[in-house]
Amino acid sequence: MGKWKRVFLVVADSMGIGGAKDQEKFDDLGASTLEHALASVGGIHLPILEGMGLGCLSAMPGNSPRIERDTLAMALNEKSAGKDTMTGHWEMMGIETKVPFQTFTDTGFPKELIEALEKETGRKVIGNKAASGTEILVELGERQMKENSLIVYTSADSVLQIAAHEEATGLPELYRCCEIARELTMRPEWFVGRVIARPYLGSKEEGFVRTEHRKDYTVPPPMDTVLDVLMKEGFMTSGIGKIGDIFDMKGLRESDHTGNNRAGMASLRKAIETRREEEGLWFVNLVDFDSLYGHRRNAPGYARCIQELDEELGRTLPLLGEGDLLMLTADHGNDPIHKGTDHTRERVPLLLRGRGLGEGRVLAERSSFGDIGATILGNFGIQMPSSLIGESVKEAL
Repeated sequence: MGKWKRVFLVVADSMGIGGAKDQEKFDDLGASTLEHALASVGGIHLPILEGMGLGCLSAMPGNSPRIERDTLAMALNEKSAGKDTMTGHWEMMGIETKVPFQTFTDTGFPKELIEALEKETGRKVIGNKAASGTEILVELGERQMKENSLIVYTSADSVLQIAAHEEATGLPELYRCCEIARELTMRPEWFVGRVIARPYLGSKEEGFVRTEHRKDYTVPPPMDTVLDVLMKEGFMTSGIGKIGDIFDMKGLRESDHTGNNRAGMASLRKAIETRREEEGLWFVNLVDFDSLYGHRRNAPGYARCIQELDEELGRTLPLLGEGDLLMLTADHGNDPIHKGTDHTRERVPLLLRGRGLGEGRVLAERSSFGDIGATILGNFGIQMPSSLIGESVKEAL
């Protein structure tokens, strides 16, 4: 059949399906995000995801292994030397990251970096450790407001996060300090993948809440990706959610920085319904799985989030037209019952739904997330550049 006019790639951030070939190398043997999240609530029937073949790829409590017509399902292994968000998304678009991003989870940031940050911003730094974004506000939120200081913390990711009160410190000042931190952390010895502004509101008495004025300061991919190739060929490349941050807008014509899963899926449905004459890729990240439930090791919450995704897909799939292909995947795992609060090395699903795909089929396991980008380019009749990794499954379409 002919090519798909529009491709909608949805990333359920961290919804791994276990069984990565190199799990032991990452000390993640046995991690299986989807299975363990659903098992924590005794299983939840997810009719849309079940019909898309997800249960054929992984244990999926509450569901049977079946696949409906017009659907393809396969599992992907990650090739890159990391298990973070940027590495996973970049590999989808063809980049193999051979040296993992630096993390400061166990030690906090070096004294020299903190001193430089204090000097350049003119503000005292407090915290400087790996912490939950909500728990550190309980611990240090009131002090930050009184001192007008900066709460600096990290996580299992390659990230430096700065929290400050929106009213006591102000968003412009928080953003200014983050820009300084981004410049400092471009040095090789302090390099991190992202600096994130984490504004919050509230008080100790009422409780502190993070706002949706988060802002990410990232680095662009080190080379052109599938997104750049598509854009240069005249196709639409649209990012929804934090895609614009992950790629530092490189290769993207537009970005809708939605703050949560529901807003992201609503933005996707609007694009499906109103952009029917355009051709190209709409790339969506749904972050709630990872940020709200995986890192906080909230397995029941993760399970409910998967259920919400199933409901959102139930509202979205009927809107797809003849020339539309939806691809659903993940960028890594984050098993909510695994030790620590780090991401987990897992296979990810790749589920394809489009009219005309024929009988539902489960394809052989793939060796790279890059097969996603290669398939998208193949669909549009574009050859994969030799600098990028990935093999198209276009023939199966």
